[in-house]
Amino acid sequence: MNTNTNRQPVFKICARQEWHDAIDCGFYKGSDLDMADGFIHLSTRDQVAETAQLHFRACENLLLVAIDATGLDVRYEESRHGQMFPHLFGDLPVAAAISVKPIMLDEKGIPVITTDMLDVD
Repeated sequence: MNTNTNRQPVFKICARQEWHDAIDCGFYKGSDLDMADGFIHLSTRDQVAETAQLHFRACENLLLVAIDATGLDVRYEESRHGQMFPHLFGDLPVAAAISVKPIMLDEKGIPVITTDMLDVD
């Protein structure tokens, strides 16, 4: 059941090639970590920058995918520092993507998520 009642988008950081593969088949199955955990890890607007810094340092060719979670099995579950993170159970239809934007790295290899990247209206 989707508990994203405020209709704000959720975000997925993924490798460019993973997303291009998803476009070819119509859905994103998730990263190796997602598949091992049994759900696709997502972040809210307020969580995605920290997620990028903690888990994607020095990773090149990343994309930030904004997702309309309407109709998807997204569940908010406790994770880092007691925060409630959105997790998608099932595949992510490419059609649910609102926007797809490249993520650049700063000089220290930290992914940069700017506020304009989070604006999808």
